[in-house]
Amino acid sequence: MLCIDSHVHLDDKAFDSDREDVLARAQQQGVSHYIIPAVCTRLWQGLYTISQDYKGCYPAYGLHPYFLSEHTPQHLDDLSTWLDTHPAVAVGECGLDYFLSDLDPIQQRYYFEAQINIACEQNLPLIIHARHAVEDVLNHIRQHPQSRGVIHSFSGSEQQARRLIDLGFYLSFGGVITYERTRKLRRLVQVLPLDALLVETDAPDQPVASHRQQRNEPAYLSEVVATIAQLRGQSQEEVAAITTHNTQQLFNLPL
Repeated sequence: MLCIDSHVHLDDKAFDSDREDVLARAQQQGVSHYIIPAVCTRLWQGLYTISQDYKGCYPAYGLHPYFLSEHTPQHLDDLSTWLDTHPAVAVGECGLDYFLSDLDPIQQRYYFEAQINIACEQNLPLIIHARHAVEDVLNHIRQHPQSRGVIHSFSGSEQQARRLIDLGFYLSFGGVITYERTRKLRRLVQVLPLDALLVETDAPDQPVASHRQQRNEPAYLSEVVATIAQLRGQSQEEVAAITTHNTQQLFNLPL
């Protein structure tokens, strides 16, 4: 059963001591391909090195709203230049986060809009972070009908989900849905079309229920797939096959 972790931060320092073991455990669970989004300029080189050193690791480069204090307008020019010489499968992780009050919304929108433009110029999909900001993300996307991508760790409403799908975007779900208390999200993965869904871990963050309060890792993607299969009444093999196909199509992976 082949699975692709559509969002995992394998370049995070949490994996520096045992990255090879982490990848080996993932492969034992059928997870052999990984989309790794960068979050700020100082991490681009390290991510590039990992993508060269480890088979199945595909980089994306972007400017995450969490790191707003590190970003400068020059970094947007740097991103375009970097993408010209360092092949990537997406622009991101970028987006909007209105949950954290110390992140200036106006500045966030400036960097997000610029990265949408860069993705369109580079003919690359977007990996979008949208926390308490799905409606604004929708508004930005509508202004760029040629844009495409995925809303990672989706947490919006069913109505917002269907509007995003109508715009050609995918929605990704991870370890949060393995907790029974997350009824709204578990309902979403039941009713949304499977051909619009991706699976992810967001490791080392967002651990699955069986490893709560522990470091997350891509081997646990199988629990996400199993949860979706159970909720939808489908086989794990079918869920894995369709979400893998979706990920391959979006990121143009040479599997």
